[in-house]
This record gives sequence, structure tokens and C-alpha cells, in this order.
Amino acid sequence: MKKRFYYPLFLVPIAFWFSCQKNGFLDQTATSSLNETSTFSDSANAMDFLNNIYTNIGFASDPRRFSGGNYAAGLDASCDEAESPNASSTNGFIEFATGTVNPTIVPDDAWRIPYANIRAVNQFLKHLSTIPFSSSLKTETKAEARFLRAWYYFMLLEHYGGIPLIGDTIYTASDQVAQKRNSFESCVNYIADECDSAAQDLPVTQSGSNYGRASKGACLALKARLYLYAASPLFNNGGIGKDQGNGLDTIVAYPDADPNRWQRAANAAEQVILLNAYSLYVDSTSKPGEPGYGFQELFTQRYNTEYILARMMDGNKYLESLWDVPSRGGSGGPFPYQEMVDAFPMSNGKDITDPTSGYDPQNPYKNRDPRLDYSIIHDSTLRTTFGANQPTPVKLYWNTKVSPATAASGDAVYKGTPTGYYIFKMIDPAVINNGLGTTARCLPLIRYAEILLDYAEAQNEYAGPDENVYQAVEAIRQRAGLRPYTLPQGLSQTEMRQVIRRERQVELAYEGQRFFDVRRWMIADSTQNQEMHGMEVDRGNTVTYKVFNVRKHNFKKAMYLWPLPLSEISKLRELQQNPLY
Repeated sequence: MKKRFYYPLFLVPIAFWFSCQKNGFLDQTATSSLNETSTFSDSANAMDFLNNIYTNIGFASDPRRFSGGNYAAGLDASCDEAESPNASSTNGFIEFATGTVNPTIVPDDAWRIPYANIRAVNQFLKHLSTIPFSSSLKTETKAEARFLRAWYYFMLLEHYGGIPLIGDTIYTASDQVAQKRNSFESCVNYIADECDSAAQDLPVTQSGSNYGRASKGACLALKARLYLYAASPLFNNGGIGKDQGNGLDTIVAYPDADPNRWQRAANAAEQVILLNAYSLYVDSTSKPGEPGYGFQELFTQRYNTEYILARMMDGNKYLESLWDVPSRGGSGGPFPYQEMVDAFPMSNGKDITDPTSGYDPQNPYKNRDPRLDYSIIHDSTLRTTFGANQPTPVKLYWNTKVSPATAASGDAVYKGTPTGYYIFKMIDPAVINNGLGTTARCLPLIRYAEILLDYAEAQNEYAGPDENVYQAVEAIRQRAGLRPYTLPQGLSQTEMRQVIRRERQVELAYEGQRFFDVRRWMIADSTQNQEMHGMEVDRGNTVTYKVFNVRKHNFKKAMYLWPLPLSEISKLRELQQNPLY
């Protein structure tokens, strides 16, 4: 198979990059000095065009998705994972946290970017027969393009429910555009068919210079995620469109509830598992005294056994410059809530609310799930400071015993962080933003841990907590370093459901999953409608811990789905708005 270099963003033709960033549903692609003839008559230009469609595959879960001024955040600051970096901003994350989002101000990226890239896919497919590629390369790039089209349609689906399907059509500004949204069911079927068709002509995994491109594994994994969402409460029995009387029950969800959809989701996830191409990344030798170290090391590795699809990046400090503490050059935020910290169990696997867990509120970070220390920087987290050879504690506290009260450092609570915490997930410990070094990381979009949790959830909902469900969940807990990692036998379906949901919350934290999980489970009116908290640590003669209020989140039923941007409704007047907006 011919090898193709996966071009980093700066090598992609600038005109194409801007067309994906700025063009809307009806706009033609700007080509600047390159027109369609010069693009698709040259193999290198044509490959650049396809490569460019990959550049936005991670935008929805990007930690800088909502940027404005000196502040940036993503879906983590739009839900119960983290406080936003600027409480006074009017950015997208604030709109969702405060419940003020509406069709006039909602970010339009979830509509604009997918449709721009779907149009680009259709352009590529239109010209593929004349591109001077070999026949085998034409077959494989066609499959890649169809996967990318499915990927962007799924992004639309998870945000809005059913959306207009445009097939292979390439609309121009003068064309009459189909204005009606397709049913949720037809959208699911279309995306699944695209995944199945693409999977037939792609290798199980990609390697070498093709690493990061679509594969059969990625196609099947996307279908597994698609079917899991399609089986979830939000998208069944009419969803939030039920009893609206305008036909939206078939557009935003299936009009009925069919438990067999859970079986379909379990089977789709099992297809990925049975490829035997992926495994949880485990490292028990590099740091044998640190249980679950593979969970941290995983995210610093460009190539690993767990990533099924990733957003490729050059050497970077992308997360260190955003999430790390200010003394190490982090720009500040978002900042984990106490509720997120409390979600991590003890190292024995028991919830901190269990009276037999051993949790000590006066030593709250002791003997916790190792993923806590790998995911969140908290008081006395051991970190290597700039220029030091040995790790030293980062003191994140406001020392109220000092008169007058002073911050221990710029990293302190109320000074560097409004919650007392920073995100550590996926940060490379060896990299300092205001020092030397870069990491080879790329950002995970689908990894094998998610597939195991997808399978466990779907199988539990369909058949109950059988042995296969136990094995999938316990594999996650074993890699995490929990001892014992096994679950109590005899859990009910409801009890196992809570275990799986908690595992998703801590295992997939800050990867863009939580925002959609609480919506598809239809529990956001609880999790996203409460006071969120932080932790103040007082180091006087004794160390005390005080939980304090940070922000009251507000959630309206309409917010289970995104509103369609008013700008699109005004252009396509038969395009029905989502319920309750």
C-alpha cells in the first residue's frame, strides 16, 4: 500500500484551511490561486485537499473550542466537570453553564464546521475518478472520505438530533437547498451505512506515515458510539420532542422505544473488540510503585495500543499552555469542580460515600483511585518546578492563618484557581510551558477504553450485568490501579448502570464525553442544575479542608439539544428549530 504523509496543519494550503473555518452550509469553497481543475488534476494538491478535511475532526472535544480574548475552554467548562476560566465572559461555555444559551447567541461551530467539511468530502468524491491516483489509492481515499463524512454527520447528530442529509450534492449559492431535517432514524442509518461501506476498503489499523488516518477500526468504533447514542433515553420515545405536536418527535429521536437498540449497540462495540487490534495501554514496569501509571503515560504517547482515532499534532505544549498551573506557564483553566474530585473512588474501588471505604475528609486525597492524581492537580500535588531536578509540592491554598491573609503563590486558590484545582489529565509531566521541551502527544478522539465502556453499558441495558459486562468494566478498573479491581458479585442492572456511569465519568474525564453523556442519559437536569463547589485548604497549626460555593449551574430542558443557530433558520425557513427554544 502506498504510504502518504499525514500533513501537519501548517503544510495544508492556506486557502483550503480558511474555507473550512469560515464557509457555511451554502458557500462555495474558496480556492484562491488554486481552482478545482488545478487542485484535482494534481495528485499532491488532491491529497492536500483530503488531508485538510481531517484538520477539524477534533473540534467538538477540543479544550480550546470556545475561545475569546485571553480565555479558552471547551465542553468541560460547559458541564459539571470544570469552572470556566473567566466567569464574566459571554462565551459559549458560560452560556451552557448559566442556562442562557439560545438560538441567537449559540456558537455556530457545531453546524458550520461539519457542513463545510461534508461539502469538501463531496467535492473530493466528485473529482476522484479523474485524480491521478492509482486504483488502490482511489479505493482507499474514497473510503477515508466516506468515513470523514460519517464522522461530521455524527457531530451534527449528537448536537442537534436529525439534520438535513445532502448525500453527494454540492450546493452553490444559487441552488435551491433542501430545507427540511431528516428523521433521526434515517440519519442514524445513513451514518452507519457510510461506516460499513468505508470499513470494507480500509486496513484494520493505520501505521507509519498513515497513522492518524481513518481505518476499519475507526469506522466500527464510530458506529459503536453512534448506536450507543441511538439507544440512549434522549433519542428514544420522542425525546424532548414528545407531545410537541409538530413532528419533532421523529426528528430529534426515534418516536418509539425499542430495547433491541441496546443489543445493536453492544454488537457494534463487540465488533471492535473482536478485531483484536486494540488493548488498554498498561505500564507496570516504568514506575512499579505507582499503580495505574499506564493511564497517565498513555496520553503522552503518540503511538499506543489504545487510540483508535486521534487528532494528529506536531510536537506541542497544547495542554500544558492551557491547563497547567500559572507558575509553569499555564494560562489558567478551566478548573475542576469538587464534584469531579468526589467522583473518583478510593483505591479499593469503593465510593467515598461508602462508610467502609476508608475515606478521611481531613486527608481527602489519601488512598484514592490513582486516576485522581493523574487527572487533577490538587493541594500538595508533587510537580517538578522549573529548573528543579526533584519534584516539589505545588501548594494550592489560601493561608488564612497568616495575618494579613496572603496567597502562598500565584497558583493558590482564589488567585490562580477559583476552585482549588487544575486539570492534569493528558498533561506531559516532563514538559513545562514556560521552559524547554515539547510532547509528541496527539489528542484521543476514540480510544479502546471507551469501546469497553460502550459495550458494558449497552450489554447491561439489554441483558443485565452478565459476566461479559463485569469483565469489560473490571478491565478498566484493573488498568486504573484499583486494588481490588473486581466488582461485588450480584449487582443489579440498576447498580451496574451506576457503576458504568461513574467509570465513564472518571475514565473519560476532560475528553469531551461528559457533556453528551449526561444529556443522552437525560440526567442533566440534576447534574447540571446544582451549586458547584471548590476546596480551600487552610495550613495553620493544623491542616483543614473547607468546601466552598463556586457557581450555581442552571439547566433548562431545551438544553438537552443545541438550538439551531438563528442565522441558519433565517436562511432555510422550513428548517424546524429544536424543541422548547
